[in-house]
Amino acid sequence: MPSTPAEKPLSPVTPLDKAELKALAELLARWQPPQIGALQDRDRKNRKRNACTLADFDPDAKPFSSGDKGRDKAEVEALAMELDELQNLFYADKRYKLLVILQGTDTAGKDGTLRGVFGRISPLGVRTVGWKAPLEDERAHDFLWRIHQVVPGAGELMIFNRSHYEDVLVPPVNGWITPAQTAQRYQQINDFERLLSETGTVILKFMLHISLDEQRERLQNRLDDPTKRWKFSMDDLEVRKRWPQYQKAYEDLLNTTSTRWAPWTVVPANSKTHRDLMIARIVRSTLRQLDLHYPPGDPALKGVKIT
Repeated sequence: MPSTPAEKPLSPVTPLDKAELKALAELLARWQPPQIGALQDRDRKNRKRNACTLADFDPDAKPFSSGDKGRDKAEVEALAMELDELQNLFYADKRYKLLVILQGTDTAGKDGTLRGVFGRISPLGVRTVGWKAPLEDERAHDFLWRIHQVVPGAGELMIFNRSHYEDVLVPPVNGWITPAQTAQRYQQINDFERLLSETGTVILKFMLHISLDEQRERLQNRLDDPTKRWKFSMDDLEVRKRWPQYQKAYEDLLNTTSTRWAPWTVVPANSKTHRDLMIARIVRSTLRQLDLHYPPGDPALKGVKIT
């Protein structure tokens, strides 16, 4: 008896064509540090020669903008709704996992990105973790132990508000670990993210880049607004005094952990609207390129009528 032919997987997603992919790649090339691989990891001279600085990235730039703020805001709204549909398909497909990392200085806009880009997505299959200083039981393990426990599962979209990169920012700036230990952590992070990538996790890493003046204005707004004052801490002022040290720490991690399997994208974020627009477009394009489809239905259900 001939077998019943398998139902063709349904996919309502139209992948980007070659021209769109090329245009996006060319646009992103300006905002992504040189990617490193196994060979470059061993070639320190080559890595140093290709190193970028944060001065290479203008936080006031708007490379994804139409030039009209109202139009950009409308596009962000449309993209947020499209991401909701794509996430539903992503969750049903369950062949992939997506990890979005939002990293940046205080007031860079991590919370705002969560609201503006991901706020309309159905909570089904979506999780967000806001990383704080490690607790006592977390410090009793290696620094990636707590991270690995909450990476996305099949069909999940996980968003990190801050991340394991705090462990190569705060400790080095405060002198809690040596340069050799910091370099070791860079390599451990690269290996960890390669493990995730090789087991089905797509990793998008966004460094939200703002200027010192922009941070001053945003911190002042927090102080002046009673509904936002709870987010302000006197420690924020102490951290701000170390702005040059933190900028250098960001440069070091960008140059050392932007890999083929988990590249960094620097997002000029002085404009909140542009920040959301750029990230939403990249996440949308990533999902559209995954060849997502709904799982085939049970052949036995064909023709069933509900009475």
